[in-house]
Amino acid sequence: MRSIRSVALSALTAATLVLSVSACQLGDEAGDTEEIIIGADLELSGPTATIGQAYQRALVLKIDQVNDSGVLGNRKLKLDAKDNRSDPSLSLSNVGEFANNPKVAAVVMGVCGDCVVGAAKTLNDRKIPTIALAPASNVVTPVAERRWIFKVAPNAADSAAALTSELQNAGKKTVGLLYSDDAYGKEGRAALEDALRKAGIEVVAAGQVKSTDTDVSQPMATILAEQPDAIVVWTFADQANLAAASARQDDYQGSLYFDAAAAGDLFLSGQAATNGATMIFTQTMVIDDVIATTPAKAARKQWFRDYTAKYGSYYGFSSFAADAVQMVTNALQGATTVNRDSVRAILETSQFDGISGPIRITPDNHSGLMPQALTVLVARSGRWRLAG
Repeated sequence: MRSIRSVALSALTAATLVLSVSACQLGDEAGDTEEIIIGADLELSGPTATIGQAYQRALVLKIDQVNDSGVLGNRKLKLDAKDNRSDPSLSLSNVGEFANNPKVAAVVMGVCGDCVVGAAKTLNDRKIPTIALAPASNVVTPVAERRWIFKVAPNAADSAAALTSELQNAGKKTVGLLYSDDAYGKEGRAALEDALRKAGIEVVAAGQVKSTDTDVSQPMATILAEQPDAIVVWTFADQANLAAASARQDDYQGSLYFDAAAAGDLFLSGQAATNGATMIFTQTMVIDDVIATTPAKAARKQWFRDYTAKYGSYYGFSSFAADAVQMVTNALQGATTVNRDSVRAILETSQFDGISGPIRITPDNHSGLMPQALTVLVARSGRWRLAG
């Protein structure tokens, strides 16, 4: 006998298909396809181009999936991606162009937190619903000044709590910290030092690096000189790999821990240097290690397979861009008319199980990714795996 849950899911699936078919039929009768643009202000060149390009690939894939599904009826999404080169002034110019195009229903902004902050007043004044993929909390706080901006990316406080728990469970007493010289890095340092202090773990050395640095040996030397039990690296993937290589060259015997910002390619270029490193990130990065026991996990597995099949390898940050498109899609489905006010209103109450994990946004909290989305990964044999 089929379970009640199975019957309910089958009924729900059937109802969804009927609604989708009906929407398509209504769209065909209504006339031509309506084009709705999602603007994307991304780092397609410059120091964080690897992340920006991964976001662009994810946006293309997810938009194609939404259009192929027919859930928007006679409306079709189109991506308009512009390069900001991690330059806030160029980003502001891009935002202005999006604002002037009435077909742009929402904007997705990339990993450059300064770009989002620099454009915040314009986004609010021009009333452009915006989803930021930058991890720094100041892209959505204070909420009173960020009413039109929402965020899908890990939060520093959540990463700090998870890292501290792992360090405590491993019996580490002293820690060195390498962090990025930007808003997220400084926020991370403050959050981590506070969490470690409460756990009785001492930060014996700290150094900072820029996203443009191709050599981190000097700050790492300062940290390594103190021989901490563990080193926490709070940077993007490129600098994290350099830090791991520096520790390896120094024959460091302690443990390496990476914040969520360090997630990049599934397969690691510096296999020997990173082997055994621990990282806090979303389960989707290693979803091929997970049994799909829920519809949400099955959807994450499918995203992982689709992205890998289309682009050859998986990139950790891609799921945030996919969830941004899903948020816009949900808003368009829920809006009786397509206008920016209605899209913003629905975005502000977004609640769904995303590709990255559970996402909950409220009028008081515009940062959607829940702490439960984060899990513990470990580097084994040249790739990230689920810990345990």
